Amino acid sequence: MRVLVTGALGMLGTDMVRSLEAEGNEIFATDIDELDITQFDLLFGMTKDLCPDVIVNCAAYTDVDKAEEEWEKALQVNGLGVKNLALVCKDSNIDLCHISTDYVFDGKKEGPYMPDDPPNPINAYGKSKLAGEKHIQEIMEKFYIVRTSWLYGKHGKNFVYTVLNLAQKQDELRIVDDQIGSPTWTVTLARVIASLIRTKKYGLYHATDETEGGISWFDFAREIVKIAGLNVKIMPIGSEGFPQKANRPKNSVLDLQNLISILGEELPLWSISLNNFLIEKKNIFK
Repeated sequence: MRVLVTGALGMLGTDMVRSLEAEGNEIFATDIDELDITQFDLLFGMTKDLCPDVIVNCAAYTDVDKAEEEWEKALQVNGLGVKNLALVCKDSNIDLCHISTDYVFDGKKEGPYMPDDPPNPINAYGKSKLAGEKHIQEIMEKFYIVRTSWLYGKHGKNFVYTVLNLAQKQDELRIVDDQIGSPTWTVTLARVIASLIRTKKYGLYHATDETEGGISWFDFAREIVKIAGLNVKIMPIGSEGFPQKANRPKNSVLDLQNLISILGEELPLWSISLNNFLIEKKNIFK
């Protein structure tokens, strides 16, 4: 397949390109300097020139807290930019795979969220991502919307790096224990997407590493320092002890069964993915 990847220099985009190339696809890797998805004419012209079979959209505004102050900027990228992609793909009969988020949910449900559960975002970032989802669903039929959560990877700022860096400077870390979700290695997500876009089974999917019901940020941090062999105490605190500009859902665990049935394979256990990531990046905590 000929695959155009937007946001290809980002944390997910980098692994996305690698996974797609490993399967023998012809890849057109673009980032904002050459392809800004908010610029419709540029996007339209590039797709006409390249004629991809699929566009995988890894471009996004991702700063959850800053989005509270920069709502229009977040909506420009996550809403208008995605609308542009949907219009271009519809016009040229191109499949679109778009990456969305667990933050489209309010976190009030008991148990994992199904793909067809009604969204109700409680922060600006989640609202901007939901706007993008709606544009795709209103404009297109041949799409994959893939919601994921708590991403970490080699090529970007993330919770794993933050914990490792702080653990080398402090004897004790206070980590929120009343928000549960599913950490997801970018390598896992990239491999899932590379497989999914071959199926032609269009629709809305949830893709994370397997947590069997979810873990807290506290659980995640404790496993990070354990695998890394760092001597630091991890202390649980409630969300009220760690105020942030954007509200976070208390439960953002995503149900994976629809994706598992389509791919015919289980998703990796979160602790195994984390261990593999830290082995790959062992130099960062030595």
